[in-house]
Amino acid sequence: MVVCDGLKGLPDAIGTVWPQAITQTCVVHLLRASFRYVARQDWDKISKALKPVYTAPTEDAATERFLEFCEGRGRKYPAIVRLWENAWAEFVPFLQFDTEIRRIVCTTNAIESVNARIRKAVRARGHFPNEQTLLANLLCA
Repeated sequence: MVVCDGLKGLPDAIGTVWPQAITQTCVVHLLRASFRYVARQDWDKISKALKPVYTAPTEDAATERFLEFCEGRGRKYPAIVRLWENAWAEFVPFLQFDTEIRRIVCTTNAIESVNARIRKAVRARGHFPNEQTLLANLLCA
């Protein structure tokens, strides 16, 4: 499983290299992208309206919740509807997992955290003579 943050072409590239990989769009990035089309004072309303979509127990339930969102807010925010429709194939794979696993799989935050720790360790040390030294420094960081 690969969690992407919305970079165009990345899911296609992953599918080409690893055809059996499941590509998941980062739900947090999808929500942030949705907020680009909403006035700041409506962020809370949109967030609450989309929450039933990404917390639905199944893909069918998520589809129903998304259609409800479209009926209620689709006219005012057609760009959000198009955004979610275009990302739907990469949005729904995590719905097959349990709720506890979804918290990890739905976002790239864990990966970004590891990358930040690696950058911090490399910046502080400059280089590492071997892999064990790198891992020891990451555990201490």
